[in-house]
Amino acid sequence: MAEHVIKLPDVGEGVAEAELVEWHVKVGDLVREDMLLAAVMTDKATVEIPSPVHGEITWLGAEIGDVVAVGSPLIRLKVEGEAAEGPSAAEAPKAIEEPKPEAAAKAVDATEAKPAATATAPAARAPKPAPANNRNHFPARPQFAVPRAEGEKPLASPAVRLRATEAGIDLRQVPGTGPAGRIVHEDIDAFLARGPQAPTGAPGLIRNLAVEDIKVVGLRRRIAEKMAVAKSRIPHITYVEEIDVTALEELRAALNRQKRADQPKLTLLPFLMRAMVKAIADQPNVNAIFNDEAGVVHQYGGVHIGIATQTPGGLMVPVVRHAEARDVWDSAAELARLSDAARTGTATREELSGSTITITSLGAMGGVVTTPVINHPEVAIVGVNKIMMRPVWDGTQFIPRKMMNLSSSFDHRVVDGWDAAVFIQRIKALLETPALIFVEG
Repeated sequence: MAEHVIKLPDVGEGVAEAELVEWHVKVGDLVREDMLLAAVMTDKATVEIPSPVHGEITWLGAEIGDVVAVGSPLIRLKVEGEAAEGPSAAEAPKAIEEPKPEAAAKAVDATEAKPAATATAPAARAPKPAPANNRNHFPARPQFAVPRAEGEKPLASPAVRLRATEAGIDLRQVPGTGPAGRIVHEDIDAFLARGPQAPTGAPGLIRNLAVEDIKVVGLRRRIAEKMAVAKSRIPHITYVEEIDVTALEELRAALNRQKRADQPKLTLLPFLMRAMVKAIADQPNVNAIFNDEAGVVHQYGGVHIGIATQTPGGLMVPVVRHAEARDVWDSAAELARLSDAARTGTATREELSGSTITITSLGAMGGVVTTPVINHPEVAIVGVNKIMMRPVWDGTQFIPRKMMNLSSSFDHRVVDGWDAAVFIQRIKALLETPALIFVEG
């Protein structure tokens, strides 16, 4: 038998390290060639690592959430044949040293000598025999388990904890009778013999004191890090405006009824994208990235709109590039393609980076008002709230209109409140008179 070492491969694009987000195997598993072993993530792109050989897993070099350098040993397998490439002796994990023969012999001699010494001791010094049933040594237990205080950790040995886990017992419900309240096996026996704890509140209702520790890894950790940077470094100003989208919704429905079979279904977002392109032409300062470390604002001519998209793994932002060169239908098609790629995990690194301004929308779940977090290092984000039918006063009477709020945030270091308001008011005018969206010039 020989050992084969699998190292973290070079995933390309100059990436020097990756985060381990999933193990598909454990030590002792038998694997075959091309079987998936692990998944790593870098810059929101997930890469799966297959096995190049048949073998048995003998060692895993990282835990979920660890960042591993490219080229580092990741997995060791026991394989048939000659010795495979592996780490040097210095890199290999140290085995537990066996005691030397001389030391072992001395230990045996010392052990054998102890009974003789004990035999010469006075009979009065002989220890008293332990009671046959040592459970009587512990004080009487209360009839019902009393939950520990919030946050108090029960004391117990690893063996007792393992037994409790296998039996589905919450140790915080078990009174300990050992020293300092330590829970021992006899306490587990008593708890099991007592059966389910009687409820202390309403009949049939039992307090759930379970706490599950969930490690924040992979995409979730990247989202957390980016949100923390955005909120800690960007002074947000949020501007909310109400928009009458009745005419826009009528136009959208009419266009969808007349669309060709090869054309995508239009949602509100492609119209908003076209309105943003027109508004940005008047105020290019909102279509920018702020390098606050260098003190430089990079203002772009091309409008690259990020679309915040909810996926099974978390929030991702695919980018519709050069929205200024796309009409409503082209914007809708590209939006649908990118959103599907993000949700299925097939979006490339290029498709998930390079935005200059972002749209965030929760659709029907959009609420009345939101406070969007800017996609750092951009300086603006436009938030779409849900459309609701509301009574609107037209000067003589109340009439039903489809109304929607735009909740938009701006980097106040770069965009003044006045400029933010002018930008949103321009979008409002375009969406309320949608024919203007199609007027060039």
